[in-house]
Amino acid sequence: MARRRTVTTAIAAAMVFGLAACGGDDSGNGGGEAGGGEAAAGKIGVILPDTASSARWESADRPLLEAAFEEAGVEYEIDNAQGDKQRMATIAEQMITEGVTVLAITNLDSASGAAIQQQAEQQGVQTIDYDRLTLGGESDYYVSFDNTEVGRLQGQGLADCLGDEAANIAFLNGSPDDNNATLFSEGAHEVLDPMTQYTQVAEQSVPEWDNQQAATIFEQMYTQAGGDIQGVVAANDGLANAVVSILGRNNAAGQVPVTGQDATVEGLQNILAGNQCMTVYKPIEEEANALAELAVALVNGEEPQVDGSVEDVEGDREVPSVLLDPVSITRENVKQVIDDGYQTAADVCTGEYAAACTELGIS
Repeated sequence: MARRRTVTTAIAAAMVFGLAACGGDDSGNGGGEAGGGEAAAGKIGVILPDTASSARWESADRPLLEAAFEEAGVEYEIDNAQGDKQRMATIAEQMITEGVTVLAITNLDSASGAAIQQQAEQQGVQTIDYDRLTLGGESDYYVSFDNTEVGRLQGQGLADCLGDEAANIAFLNGSPDDNNATLFSEGAHEVLDPMTQYTQVAEQSVPEWDNQQAATIFEQMYTQAGGDIQGVVAANDGLANAVVSILGRNNAAGQVPVTGQDATVEGLQNILAGNQCMTVYKPIEEEANALAELAVALVNGEEPQVDGSVEDVEGDREVPSVLLDPVSITRENVKQVIDDGYQTAADVCTGEYAAACTELGIS
């Protein structure tokens, strides 16, 4: 399938300049003529999933989307389900009642997401899956990164850190009801399974991406393996930090390569400290731009541009999609994340991490 590498609309160009003016309220409403044109007839609704699984949803996605919608001069509302499926359903119902004509969701699981999309379809509301595909759903479009490629990058990253020596490896996967977590795992296995020098000694999913549960699960893995684990595929930076905390208790932090994802401040600091092997950087600005471009086209009654499709195996259908390229980040290119403005040196290069930042030219 094709993968979209850049978004070159006026929305994308304007976001850099509009971001500083964004607020952080639970909802936002554009709808004037901020984009220099007449206001759209419809309204866009976006429901983000939580604040616990990753800091990105509120620190990056929300302000970027707000900036894009404001620049486009469309009416919009953005809310966060805070990890509560019933809350997400209630928000969706309220948005539909209040006149949303395009609804984008990042589902908490496919079943609850599909129910929301079915209700939206019955009301004539077009729907977009953002970041996570809703299996068995009714979404008209899907915007995300190539999530199997994310897993491939994690698998290759771990292999690069381990080298050719024999090693026992463990997989700490994301939530079992998140289709992305399945794709991450599939990609990592695709790379690592053929590498016969590695022996898989444990694999388990972490319900709801809960970092505390991740620490408990990995501690059990580590104990059952008698501490004989030399590498860990952790599906994101939160799970990676849970692994690092358990390794630290066993005087093994920095000795066992651990993967991650999301290029969080915590993840980058773990990489600088030598406690995490790599993370996967998904430039959220590109993803937010792509969602905004697609949603604005729909609310204006235009045909949006897509570059491929993905299969909804439960719904037995192909979903028109925009898929973006993730980037592997190791100690050598942490600077890229800072230079892109995704994280700041002020946040990452604190205290004990300052010397590493200086060494790598990060300022």
